[in-house]
Parts: sequence; C-alpha cells; structure tokens
Amino acid sequence: MTKKLLLPTSIVGSLPKPAWLAPPEKLWSPWKLEGDQLLEGKQDALRISLQEQQLAGLDIICDGEQTRQHFVTTFIEHLTGVDFENRKIVKIRDRYDASVPMVVGDVARQKAVFVEDAKFLRKQTDKPIKWALPGPLTMVDTLYDGHYKSREKLAWEFAKALNEEARELQDAGVDIIQFDEPAFNVFFDEVNDWGMAALERAIEGLHCQTAVHICYGYGIQANTDWKKTLGSEWRQYEEIFPKIQKSKIDVVSLECHNSNVPLDLMELVRGKKVMVGAIDVATNTIETAEEVANTLRKALEFVDIENLYPSTNCGMAPLSRNVARGKLHALSAGAEIIRKEFAV
Repeated sequence: MTKKLLLPTSIVGSLPKPAWLAPPEKLWSPWKLEGDQLLEGKQDALRISLQEQQLAGLDIICDGEQTRQHFVTTFIEHLTGVDFENRKIVKIRDRYDASVPMVVGDVARQKAVFVEDAKFLRKQTDKPIKWALPGPLTMVDTLYDGHYKSREKLAWEFAKALNEEARELQDAGVDIIQFDEPAFNVFFDEVNDWGMAALERAIEGLHCQTAVHICYGYGIQANTDWKKTLGSEWRQYEEIFPKIQKSKIDVVSLECHNSNVPLDLMELVRGKKVMVGAIDVATNTIETAEEVANTLRKALEFVDIENLYPSTNCGMAPLSRNVARGKLHALSAGAEIIRKEFAV
C-alpha cells in the first residue's frame, strides 16, 4: 500500500484563462469563441490548466475553472426561473455594485451543468481531482430575488440543485467537491440561522470529501478596499467556525498568507482538514518557497500535519498567467520544505 502523501497541495479555484479564449486579467470576462469552437477551446484551456498544475507538482488537480465565465453565475445560468436578460444592480457581499440576473420563478436544475467537464478532466489525470461549486448563501447574494422574497427559501432551492449536481460530479469521479462561500465571511447571522444548514443540504448523501472555501475575495479593488476597513485583526472566522466544526463538511479552506486572520482561530475547527491559503492572490508578487513554508509552519501550531492541505487564498483568474504559474511552483516548493523538515 502506498504511503499517504502529507501536505497535499491544490489551488482553491480559478487560474487565468488563455487570451485566445477570453480577455485576460478580468472577472466575468466574455468568451472570444462560440459554438463548437468554444466547446473545443474550453477543453483545450482545461488541458493547459491541468498541465500547469502537474508541472508545478500539485497533488490535487482542479479544472482551473476554465470552462466557466464566473464561479457563481455560470451555475445559475443553467437553472430554470432565472432571467439573465433583465438584470438589476445589487450590492454584492455588502461591498460593491454588480449587474446581476433576476429570480423570476421557481429555480430548479433540469440538466447537468459541469458533469461533462468533470468527466473530461477525470480522463486526463490519475491524480485526485477537486471540483468547485458555488455555495447556496453566496448564490443568493449574487442575484436579485423577485420571486421567493426570502433569502432562506431561495438558498434551500439552490441547495437542492447543488446536491443533484454534486452527486453526479461524485459519480463522474470527483474526489473532493468544494463549495465556495465568500458570503460566509459577511453574513454571520444568516450562516448560523440557515446558511450552514443549506450547505449541509447541498452535501446530503455524498461520500466523496467535501470542502467549504471562505475567503476575503479576489484581488479586485472593492475587496482590497474592504480589507482596509477590517482593522489589525480579521476575526470573521470566529463567528462561523463553531457551526462549521459541528457540520459534516470534511475540509475548511481559508485565507492565511498576507492576511490579518489570527491563525489560532483554526483551533475552532480542530479535527477538520484545513486548506491553508499560503499564496496571496491579491498581489503580483510571487511568493518564495520559504514564505510559503513559513505560513505552513505557523498553521501547524493549530492543525495536525495530516490535516493540513497547502493551498491558495482564493482564485487566480484576475492574475497574469506568468504570475499564476510562479505562484503554483512556490506553493509546491514550500510544501516540500515542510515535508523535508518533518522527514515525511
């Protein structure tokens, strides 16, 4: 039997898309291709993303979100009851205005969204693969609800649709399903009242590993400005970790490197696996292997080594491909330093 790899590395979600597929370094970047060419282009980009991760020595592979325009809205596009033509401006995460689709009727999933993409990725690699889905609360916060008039009711319907998708992703060979919930860092009362319950509904019946990713957002201006208002200690995780600790979620993914999160908050999820963000996605500066190792060393004071999964703080879609590539290599090299220190 092969020895279990300690400190398995992975990224949280997105990698930059090639410039021939979508204009680089921006969120919600429109596709440059259409029809069959777009389908083929997405698969080619996924192959490139896979190779970048493998060349960097990452242990858990994801699709780099090459086949979707945005981590939340691409899933919502495939559901009934949502109008993408008539949009509204709403404030997302209590931080910035965005033009978003409207819920106009009952939302339901009538067909698979990412399952074919996941099957394609599964065929390309023998390594464990991870797939990201948006979490119910973050989905609710990324559109305008003109139908249910209740964030909780809408979240519950989204959770049902996510569960259907997650079960099919699991059947397609996905080893870890990650739910992205940046909204968990903002709406604590909702997380504790019903947000965590909705997430548990989304993972119902799964036997693959499940993760929740809670970060302080992409490196865009609105997020950077918000972080400046949070003071010298970012204690948002303290409000929600107790609920997560009691949940059935296997892995908690959080932002550490270059953040003001007190690392001792990880004590609140003791026993869970922790994807520790050791790469800052809000800067073009490429970390050194030693900087990554240093973040991991600090985390090891609060997380058992067999539960530590070195990762990135968030997705890297808005970065240049060269910078993202450098950060992937730094993540692997930093994890290797720690493995050698612990002789594992």
